[in-house]
Amino acid sequence: MNLLLDTHVAIWAVSSPEMLSAKIKAILRDPANQTYISTASIWEISIKFMVGRDKAIPFSGYEAIRHFTNAGSRILDITAEHAAATEKIVTPHADPFDRLLIAQAITEPLILVTRDSKIAAYSPTFITW
Repeated sequence: MNLLLDTHVAIWAVSSPEMLSAKIKAILRDPANQTYISTASIWEISIKFMVGRDKAIPFSGYEAIRHFTNAGSRILDITAEHAAATEKIVTPHADPFDRLLIAQAITEPLILVTRDSKIAAYSPTFITW
């Protein structure tokens, strides 16, 4: 499976794996699966780390790139098609990062892994716990 990790899942996978369920850990460890981290997540981490608003961000955007690639994830660039696809996303989520992740997952296609039930409800192919 090709998996797109929501920002919090990506962070937990490299810094706090105890926050992940056994099911999600098994999926992420399966060598048949490839994980992707969106450039939008790197951007979100960078902004929140810089302003210090979210104490759950344990590292900078630059460090995030290193952690994620060292863990074997690929960085998914944002394309014009991804950006345009956000206008088709009908969700109560106003967060632009979440909307972009949903659009990327659908456009590519990738299976989005998230703890957020509102995001997971968007598609039956999205994984949550």
